[in-house]
Amino acid sequence: MSAALIIGAGDATGGAIAKAFAAEGYTACVNRRARHADKLEELAQSIRDAGHKAHAYPADARDEDAMVALVETIERDIGPIEVAIFNIGANVRFGITDTTAQVYRKVWEMATFAGFLMGREAAKHMVRRQRGTIIFTGATASIRGGSGYSAFSGAKAALRMLAQSMARELGPQNIHVAHSIIDGGIDTEFIRGLRPDFDDAKANDLVLSPEAIAAQYVALHKQHRSAWTHEMDLRPWGETW
Repeated sequence: MSAALIIGAGDATGGAIAKAFAAEGYTACVNRRARHADKLEELAQSIRDAGHKAHAYPADARDEDAMVALVETIERDIGPIEVAIFNIGANVRFGITDTTAQVYRKVWEMATFAGFLMGREAAKHMVRRQRGTIIFTGATASIRGGSGYSAFSGAKAALRMLAQSMARELGPQNIHVAHSIIDGGIDTEFIRGLRPDFDDAKANDLVLSPEAIAAQYVALHKQHRSAWTHEMDLRPWGETW
């Protein structure tokens, strides 16, 4: 049984991605930090309740030993990781004079370093098999630094460069590395709390649907290698860009 590894499988986008790949016949291997273990298991159980396969693996994606062990465990106990998806957000907003070294470092660890660890460990096995897909979730901040987002923009831009470097190195080895720019608010509780007009925006398709994002990730994985996409941007039809 082939596996799909989703790092950052939360209640919205990550969960939708896990469900989409499980519906395609993959065993969804979902990951979040240990403090979210109960919610992570609820996600895995919901996938099993739908008749598909899933396992929950709570661990800190910033911990090198934990990520090495996670990938090795899946490869040994579940099957080959055919697709690995990095979906940690780390979106915070602080003015530059209020951005502490701790905040900047933590955001980089979550959004960049953890992505490197997942990508490196997944690539070790994919290179050996000469196949696989690695997808990194980016943001508007990947390409444009906004006011108050110095830590987030720096981390997401670095993740984008990681993805480009990996794509150039691994593409000739039949491994598809892609980076998605999510340019707009996603239908999540976090965005709901930020937007007083959220209900109207959702009703008019002005926020991104997690399920629609997930469908595009599945499509990326299914692309024929004669026409691979490296970078894909997704935004609601009414988003200013």
